[in-house]
This record gives sequence, C-alpha cells and structure tokens, in this order.
Amino acid sequence: MKPHSIILIRHGQSEGNTDRSIYSQKPDYALLLTDKGTDQAVAAGKQLREIVGDESLQFYVSPLFRTQQTFNQVRKNFPKEQYSWKGEPRLREQEWGHLRSLEQCRMVDMLRDAYGAFYYRIPDGESAADVYDRVSDFFSTLFRDFEKADFPKNAIMVTHGMTIRLFLMRWFHYSVNEFEQLCNPANCDIIIMELQENGKYKLVTEMKKMLPAHGWKLEES
Repeated sequence: MKPHSIILIRHGQSEGNTDRSIYSQKPDYALLLTDKGTDQAVAAGKQLREIVGDESLQFYVSPLFRTQQTFNQVRKNFPKEQYSWKGEPRLREQEWGHLRSLEQCRMVDMLRDAYGAFYYRIPDGESAADVYDRVSDFFSTLFRDFEKADFPKNAIMVTHGMTIRLFLMRWFHYSVNEFEQLCNPANCDIIIMELQENGKYKLVTEMKKMLPAHGWKLEES
C-alpha cells in the first residue's frame, strides 16, 4: 500500500558543515552533529510529529554517524509502536574519497562547479551520477515495500542534501540541467511528497533554486 507521504529529512549541522578542515582528520562517515545540529534534529522531530500526528512511520536511515544521530533525536517524539526503521546504505552521502586537506576540498568544489556537479567524479569518490544510480537501485526496494498491505502511512528518509536532490531527480524525472539548478536543502529541512488521487506523488515543499554559474550546457537549436 502506497504511503500517504514520502518525507525526506536532511541531517542536522555536522562538524563538516562548520569546519571543512575536519575532513583531513576524520572520514566523512564518522563526522558528528554539532550542538546546533542536535538542536536542529530535536526541532525536526517535533515538526515531523506535527506533520504526521499519530500515523504510522517507516524510516530509512543513512548509516553515516550524523544521520544516525539525527534519527535518534527525531524518533524520540514517537512511541516505539508507531514506527519501524532500517539502515539503508544506498541513502548515504556522495563519497568524498579518502582524507582531504581543506585546500583539497576547495579544489574539488572548484573543479566540480567548473565541470558540472552531476558528472564530476571526486577522486577516489563518487560523482552525483553514481549516487543517482544507487538511489535508483534503492527505489526497487522501496516499491517492493510499498506493495505490502500493512506498509505504514508515511515513508521517511533521513539522509543527505545531495542525496535528496538526486532522489527528487530520479523520482520526478528531472533533467540534468534541472538537477543542477536545485539547491541542497538546509540542515534538517523537511521535504514532503504527497500522494494524489491519480496515484502519483506531488512535491509540496518548494525547493530553492539557483542558476548554475559553471559547467557545460546543451545549446538548443
């Protein structure tokens, strides 16, 4: 049974969001929430409770530490019988490769902007296209889950900014150019997709957009 809502939540502010030099000391998956990030997760949990009320929930959670911490704060707002959850590695962040200095991180940012965020593959890491492929693979699991007669009323993804953009791109069949114009949601933003009478989902949360400043674009004749 299709859920009434599919809801995407970005993790709270992490150490990497405030200090890029941390990437030379810790692997990306081990970065933790800041105090502000924890507060954001607490607030997101309260907001989610207002959105779904007493309806049942199925959480899919990225295995990175910061998403696990975010989920742990969010779920405090719900009794255990109201939700179930599973870790989902395919919802992890775009991989940044091995430990990097601040200068290397800035260089990756510059090269990715110049080449195009969707296609640029981070050395020893992933391109956004790679993340798109594993999100597509995750959809096969999601759709099988939706076929269960007792599937909860809401499906919740606790994940990452770039992954959310690629989830929406895959679901709504955005072009690469449309993807490039989307901004990452802010920390602990809640993105809502609602089931319509025609059996399709509508994105009811307005996504911020920007005009890409770099990268090659297809010229229309």
